[in-house]
Amino acid sequence: MNVGSSSSKDLDVVVDINTTPLIDVMLVLLIMLIITIPIQTHAVKINMPVNSPPKSDKPPVVVKLNIDAEGVIHWNDEVIPDKALLQTRFQQILAEPEVPEVHLRPDRGAKYKVVAMVLASAQRLGVTKIGIVGGEQFM
Repeated sequence: MNVGSSSSKDLDVVVDINTTPLIDVMLVLLIMLIITIPIQTHAVKINMPVNSPPKSDKPPVVVKLNIDAEGVIHWNDEVIPDKALLQTRFQQILAEPEVPEVHLRPDRGAKYKVVAMVLASAQRLGVTKIGIVGGEQFM
């Protein structure tokens, strides 16, 4: 607005951008974002044990299952020649009153196919106490 002299007949052009509509749009978007985000109030409820489990006096029974570099499976230092005998052994340990732990120790040069076959057979038959031992050799 030119209040001074009226000698200038030229209108001055304002080259500044009007930011008021941009601020209005940003505020509307912010309010919509705040409204549409659900409040995370739900929690996962887990039944945690109250007391520690009783200590066992005797160590657990362990089955040592080794796989050498040639893919030969050893069950407590006894060679298992085929998959059928391995499955029979898994079924035998499942029939025992206290299921033993199976410690699988593959050699560094063992083929993945053999290790995966042993793990798949154990899973299919329902062996749950199985673990891979000796992982430090792969580091």
